[in-house]
Amino acid sequence: MQDLSIIIVNYNVKHFVEQCLHSVFNASKNLNIEVFVVDNNSVDGSVPFIKQKFPQVKLIENKTNTGFSVANNQAIKLSSGKYVLLLNPDTVVQEDTFEKVVSFMNEHPDAGGLGIKMFDGKGKFLPESKRGLPTPAVAFYKIFGLAKLFPNSKKFGQYHLTYLDKDKTHQIDVLSGAFMLMRKETLDKVGMLDETFFMYGEDIDLSYRITLGGYKNYYFADSSIIHYKGESTKKSSVNYVIVFYKAMAIFAQKHFSSGNAKLFNFLIHLAIYLRATVAITARFIKQSFFPAIDFGLIVLGLYMIKDIYELQFKFNDDYYSKRLIDLAFPIYTVIWMFFSYLSGGYDKPFRFLKMIRGVLVGTAIILILYSLLPENYRFSRALILIGTAYTILVYLITRIIYNAAGLSQFKFKTEQKKQTDCHYWK
Repeated sequence: MQDLSIIIVNYNVKHFVEQCLHSVFNASKNLNIEVFVVDNNSVDGSVPFIKQKFPQVKLIENKTNTGFSVANNQAIKLSSGKYVLLLNPDTVVQEDTFEKVVSFMNEHPDAGGLGIKMFDGKGKFLPESKRGLPTPAVAFYKIFGLAKLFPNSKKFGQYHLTYLDKDKTHQIDVLSGAFMLMRKETLDKVGMLDETFFMYGEDIDLSYRITLGGYKNYYFADSSIIHYKGESTKKSSVNYVIVFYKAMAIFAQKHFSSGNAKLFNFLIHLAIYLRATVAITARFIKQSFFPAIDFGLIVLGLYMIKDIYELQFKFNDDYYSKRLIDLAFPIYTVIWMFFSYLSGGYDKPFRFLKMIRGVLVGTAIILILYSLLPENYRFSRALILIGTAYTILVYLITRIIYNAAGLSQFKFKTEQKKQTDCHYWK
């Protein structure tokens, strides 16, 4: 019998699973282990790569993306270890991790499951390392920000158990699916992952069933792993919010009473709408912030140019119709920005020549439209041409400032030697 069966579900994260497997085998030198990789129909060359690089791995090749639960269950059924570890492919374990967690489980026969202290790629502690059961009350505290406002409160801090010391081992309710160690006899008693959950929620469901089966779940703080959270699934997207909270709804219908399940469903749908609204609003603000600055600077500059031009040629202050310029200047600006956008002037990385091309095309369009206007709607080609030069100057100066400030979306295009990604993972 093996000491430990390690199961990794892979989907198009070849380079992360390589890192993960290297760390797994480095941490297994004093244990009898078996390692399963279940590939859910990746198209990034994961399968041939794993076969060549890690022939000792027991590879299961699915022809469709079966989802997290189904894929893990495939390997659990074939496993022979005393303990089963479900491990995300975008993780790296320490060399002492497996020995320590197996020793802890051996010393605590009441332990049915164990999670571990997790850090992201930047060294930040991940709060989902330890979680409480998401009851309707706990969900309410989380959704409406009370958990964040009062993290040390035993009442409001139950979602991520933030009132518990992250550097000490504790009994908890819910394990994270990124590192989910379970006693095989526990799984035989309470069952495997519920395949109703395609992605998310299955770890909460199984954790709860482990406690219902008379076992305890623990958060283990004497070792840690790195979890490059968000690589295989982007957790800030609206789609993630919808999928995750719908999984919570399945959990509520399965385990809560009818009244609590309805309340939980209401809170979940409220959370979906709130999070989706916040995400869409934030995305709109982020995408429109810098163009709004461009628009304001260009329009303001056109008025300044007009005033200087009038003064230079000793025109009257009302030489240009205020009503006309209030209409024309915003239109000119929108045309310059629109064609700059079409030309790639707003692409990442920033390319100055694309921006110039867009502005010049915009100027040509403005001059064509200008020539078609009645005489009383024309006021000065000179202002258009000076405005063109000014607009180009605004784009150049602002981009230089943004680039100097370290804003990644405004990095200038530089020539680089061609190299393959795999160079970094050898």
